[in-house]
Amino acid sequence: MKVYHRELSSGKWFELTFFEQMAHLGSEVIRAISWKKRNDEYSRRAMERALELLELTIDDKKNKSKPSRLKELTRLREALIDYFYFENQFGSTEDAWKKYFNGFAYAARKKT
Repeated sequence: MKVYHRELSSGKWFELTFFEQMAHLGSEVIRAISWKKRNDEYSRRAMERALELLELTIDDKKNKSKPSRLKELTRLREALIDYFYFENQFGSTEDAWKKYFNGFAYAARKKT
């Protein structure tokens, strides 16, 4: 997989709070959703960026030390891949993804 976020992957990502990480991840997911019907290539690239951020979030030791958070992150990865690349067996919707990630964006703004 191509590295899109070189600066973040070099350590800056791990300085962000969990809520900030999820808000950034969510903006890539929402971007992928908005491009899905208009431009497959742009949607695919946004999803690749989102998955890269998700992997960084999973690798963050502050998230690895919390089993319930790690479980949610790995389940999130499974659901996103199912929605974007397979048959959407979980029945995810655009609105559900937007609501899920908007909560993190709200929480990230409240903390700053």
